[in-house]
This record gives sequence, C-alpha cells and structure tokens, in this order.
Amino acid sequence: MATYWDPFQEMDRLFSTFAGNARQSGTLPMDLFRTGDHYVLSMDLPGVDPGTIDVSVEDRTLTVRAERTQRSGDEAQWLVRERPTGTFARQLTMGRGLALDKISASYTDGVLSLTIPVSEDARPRKIEVAHSGGTTAIGQGAGERQTIES
Repeated sequence: MATYWDPFQEMDRLFSTFAGNARQSGTLPMDLFRTGDHYVLSMDLPGVDPGTIDVSVEDRTLTVRAERTQRSGDEAQWLVRERPTGTFARQLTMGRGLALDKISASYTDGVLSLTIPVSEDARPRKIEVAHSGGTTAIGQGAGERQTIES
C-alpha cells in the first residue's frame, strides 16, 4: 500500500505543537456573488460560538470577527491538534454604491451569510427619452427649419 508523506506538513505540525499552537490560521474562506440588487457573502466559521460573531462596518470597511474557544481540560495530551482556536478576523473594503446601513446577517450550519444591498442610487434604471409628435428637419437655407408631419 502506497502512502503519501509531506515533510512540510510534518514540520508544520511539529512547529504548532512546540509553539503551543500560537500560529493561527487567520483565513476565513468566503464566497461572494451578486444576484439581482444585492450581493451575498458566505463565510465559513465552523465550530464558532454564534455569540462571538461580530460584524461591523466603518468607513466602507467591513470587519468580521469570531472566536473559537479551546477545549477545556489542560490534562489532555494532544496527539493531533490541527483545528485552530482563538479570535479570527477578516476585513474587506466595500465599494461605493452599496447600502452599508442595510446589511443583514445570518449564521446557519457553520456558515455566516451577509446580504449586502446595492444602494438605490447605484441600481441600473431605464431612462425614458422624451420626443415630440412630429419630426423636425433642418433645411439648406440659412436658419431655415421645416416641420414634417408624420
């Protein structure tokens, strides 16, 4: 039976063990897409207590913070410890044209979902072109105008 051995993964595991898991994985994987007149941002936060999730917006910067606590019991002898604990944060600079005061959030099955509406001013709209009942043509004479009835 063939086995796969990655020396870098082993070094990473050893470093985490000796450093007391001080080096945390700070990435919060996310998906972002637009549908209709709003954007949807989904961020993976498995094992996070929903009470620790903090979403804030300040000057077009969206900040998501969450905390995963360490399992209690210092008497445990860890054999493998790959799930990071501590506080995680991610910041995104939001573009103009978003209704940042109307963001809604929900947390289900370890996924934080934010709905970010497009502001009313930034939404595409059709502009009607006004026109008169007749067609106006310009003649060849100096300043001569002629109206042609349809």
